[in-house]
Amino acid sequence: MSDRAQEIYDVVGIGFGPSNLSLAIALEESRGDDPRGGTSALFLERQPSFGWHRNMLLPSATMQISFLKDLATFRNPTSSFSFVAYLHASGRLPRFVNNQDFFPTRQEFHQYLEWAQARVADRVEYGTEVTSIRLPPGTGPERADRLRLRVTDADGRTGRVIEARNVVISTGLVPSLPDGVERDERVWHSSEFLERYRRTNPAELRRVAVVGAGQSAAEITRFLYDELPHAQVWSVIPSYGYVAADDTPFANQIFDPGAVDDYYFGSEQSRGAFWRYHRNTNYSVVDDDVIRDLYRRAYDEDVRGENRLRFLNLTRVTGVKRAGAETRVTLQAGPGGEVRELDFDALVCATGYDAMEPAGLLGDLDRHCLRDESGRYQVERDYRIATAPAMRCGLYLQGGTEHTHGLTSSLLSNIAVRSGEIADSITARRAAAEPGGAVPAEAAAPAAGAGKDTVR
Repeated sequence: MSDRAQEIYDVVGIGFGPSNLSLAIALEESRGDDPRGGTSALFLERQPSFGWHRNMLLPSATMQISFLKDLATFRNPTSSFSFVAYLHASGRLPRFVNNQDFFPTRQEFHQYLEWAQARVADRVEYGTEVTSIRLPPGTGPERADRLRLRVTDADGRTGRVIEARNVVISTGLVPSLPDGVERDERVWHSSEFLERYRRTNPAELRRVAVVGAGQSAAEITRFLYDELPHAQVWSVIPSYGYVAADDTPFANQIFDPGAVDDYYFGSEQSRGAFWRYHRNTNYSVVDDDVIRDLYRRAYDEDVRGENRLRFLNLTRVTGVKRAGAETRVTLQAGPGGEVRELDFDALVCATGYDAMEPAGLLGDLDRHCLRDESGRYQVERDYRIATAPAMRCGLYLQGGTEHTHGLTSSLLSNIAVRSGEIADSITARRAAAEPGGAVPAEAAAPAAGAGKDTVR
């Protein structure tokens, strides 16, 4: 690794969730095969410590993917960073096998992620935020072999500069709320749910509402119903009830590593078919067992003559305002349908996320990045942003590439292979930059559709 005092690295990762953690592992495991001594890397994370969806670690909530789709196994089945290796190190491997379950709890998988990050923690700085990525002064994109990052440290130091030959951006998704809705002490997004809930006196929550039709909405609804036996729990669903996720074997092939090639090199027609036919594998869908749990609770209530769990189907939130100590929510049943107002003690918006958008970080550098006719980044197969003129340094995306790489662009399902491909690309380009090195074929070829690109 480079001397940190020099602040020059082969790769700097922005964000340190599972994606860049998997990249750090891929770089670590490639070190032994690299005669140059490995790729120097530093990862910068603005959170004070490692955490992955901590506010959705609900009791009994399970992963929606197999434990084999961990940080490393699909890239390297013998990796010491696999979930199986974690179970062995924790002394729970026999008991896990006896459990006969492919889907660990979310809490246990989070413990696995923490165990893995502790082994590469020397490459990570927490409480550190990257505020900009620029070219070094006095250099053009075709000549610069480094990018300059300005960083705010945990101690508030703002003048620090780090240089990197490659930058991998993985800042995560951005919480999305219904139009006109803003968060406050009683209006929460699912990304902050447990933290907000634990800071509230449960006795004060007599009427709560959960908005959304996906897994998080259903899990939070079930949690609140079980945790607040004195409260009415309303589920506001834009569809006519929850829709089950398609996790059948043929449909799950959409998450296979090979499906990325089929999508990336496919026609516009075939890409459209991916989304039309397989969107229900991941978006606004719920695991079958969670749906059945909620329906069973509602049915049992009907038998007992109670009405504590309520469902508002085909309904959307159109406004929220404070009404004394309560939150007044305006609801509309269908387009042009009945509009009514209901008061709640808390409103939870499990309304998903928007894709990460790195343009703010890139600033003027963004105009050297190619975009398609829809204004989205052109991204090469190795997840590197296509640039014009060809830059010697690389900008890679972990997330925000659904339009080029398909459904798995920001999901755990393909995380090990995706990170391995980025690591291999960085290593190959580094070797090509040395005297006598050959330019990788992908670096020499334009991205698919480059003839229609615009430069911004």
